[in-house]
Amino acid sequence: MGFCGVDRVSPRDKMNFLNVFEQYKYDQTIVAKSRVWFQQQALLLRKQGVTTNKVYKNSGRVVSKIQPGNLYMFFYDPKYKETLPHYDRFPLVFPFEKTENGFLGLNMHYLSYKLRIGVLENLMRFKTTKGIEEKTRLRYSYSMLQGIAKFGLAKHCVKHYLSEHIVTQLKIIEPADWTTAMMLPVESFAKATTTQVWKTTGGT
Repeated sequence: MGFCGVDRVSPRDKMNFLNVFEQYKYDQTIVAKSRVWFQQQALLLRKQGVTTNKVYKNSGRVVSKIQPGNLYMFFYDPKYKETLPHYDRFPLVFPFEKTENGFLGLNMHYLSYKLRIGVLENLMRFKTTKGIEEKTRLRYSYSMLQGIAKFGLAKHCVKHYLSEHIVTQLKIIEPADWTTAMMLPVESFAKATTTQVWKTTGGT
């Protein structure tokens, strides 16, 4: 199916998204597209007014706690932000392990759009259902990823998030929307540009 919706979004819709994931739809068949294609789609989405605040406000479902294997978005204020070289203020995370004070997860924003799709495609081997359903989860550990060459890029995405530094409610993204979420240009890096971050994590 590829990318749908950008050319059909009216000026009124640009100003008031009812649901970003209904406005814009991708599926996993886009994995073979070129790097230039992904850059073009991100530019189109930005022109349509896709921003972190709009995506957070008008997408996903509020939940009270993290469950490993789902995909979440939230705003975050790191405890050690003064010493970090850079950080993402709006993580898009697949948690895989709970910790005493938060969780470990893969923040997909640390990879370019094309690389995100490739990693997601490989992660799908760990899904708990045959197809993509509402109850689909990813069941894996980081040690499992370390043993698979295709997941070399994932090491750049592993981050520890502290629950008390999540500054908004958690929003869960349904499995049918995971691919679309990978394509939204809403990474929000502080202390470095997106291009600078991506150059250290596999390129653009």
